Amino acid sequence: MATQIRPTLADPELPAGVLAEMERLNDEAAPLNIWLRTQANATMHPPWHRPDLPEPPRPGRALPCLWRWADYEPYLHRIAAIAPLEFTERQQFLLTNPGFGGALKVTNSIRVAVSIYKPGDFAETHRHTPNASRTILSDEGGYTTVEGERCAACRGDLILTPNGTWHGHGNDSDAPVIWIDVLDWPLLEFLDAIWIDHDWNASGDNSALPGEGLSRRLYGHGGIMPRSGRAPRGDGVGNSPMFHYRGADIRAALDDVRDLDGPEWDAVSIDFTNPQTGAAPFTTLGYSAMLLRPGEVTAESRSTAGTFFTVIAGEGHTEIEGRRLSWQENDLFVVPNHAWHRHVNARADGDAVLYAVSDRPLLENIGHYRRQARDAQGRVVSVEA
Repeated sequence: MATQIRPTLADPELPAGVLAEMERLNDEAAPLNIWLRTQANATMHPPWHRPDLPEPPRPGRALPCLWRWADYEPYLHRIAAIAPLEFTERQQFLLTNPGFGGALKVTNSIRVAVSIYKPGDFAETHRHTPNASRTILSDEGGYTTVEGERCAACRGDLILTPNGTWHGHGNDSDAPVIWIDVLDWPLLEFLDAIWIDHDWNASGDNSALPGEGLSRRLYGHGGIMPRSGRAPRGDGVGNSPMFHYRGADIRAALDDVRDLDGPEWDAVSIDFTNPQTGAAPFTTLGYSAMLLRPGEVTAESRSTAGTFFTVIAGEGHTEIEGRRLSWQENDLFVVPNHAWHRHVNARADGDAVLYAVSDRPLLENIGHYRRQARDAQGRVVSVEA
């Protein structure tokens, strides 16, 4: 039986008999898993070069969203109390974007969880196809071990577990540790490329462990790349061999360039890179940090990439398509792809620092990353970075 919503996308002005015949053809061909179409599909976005055209409404699209530390932090301790890690695999909750109707993702390609590890907790070593990272919110405590390298967690640290790397987590301090897990899980799920391996002991000789601080020893000196001292970095392709980006180094790098002029839409920004190639740490996800000086307001910009932000320091707000998201330390928020936005540091006496994760590298790799900004005269200009 034909549906009532023009399944052929045919022009409704066609004679009723023609439309009916098209529907009969569709019904007849349905067992063959084919479908008759006579018009182009409706566009999901206006042409990128036409900023004067409004975005059409559509379901299943990421919306601006804010998760407040004051709201979500108490739930972490409740989870830890009722679901001890010795009886469960994880003590975390996943963020959901209201635009996706409950799906476990914050953008079309990014999944985010917030995890807590109590003193003495230990998560078994495993590996999987999604790329993942930890952004540390606690002052100190806890660790992630990646291919034998122990990465002790401190506030503001970024710890990577690229796809195909053996890794585990734990907390040997005397206080709980909280961090943000970011993964490209929705993308891999869409591609039907998800697998997880827990059989670490069967994976070969893992006895020669490189210990702690290897990322810093090998790759923590800008412009210098060792020829020797190669260590296990997993069996993934194209991802960073540097697993641990220290929060103290990140803040120092921001402070080192805070007095240099840059694009008004980026404030003071730095990118995390693969030290061997200069590309993003992952082939699918890019990481950056932004420092907003006291009272600073960025110019408006937008891009084809969706971006997830963590507030590391300060307070302020981000205006997204006329909606204001007011944030402070440890809050989390999303700027959807294609959305005009700007960031504002609300304080006149302190910096604000935001960490960002986006799917820009994925879009660049398939030739579809674009960015625009509004200059001081309000004109829309193309932006390369």
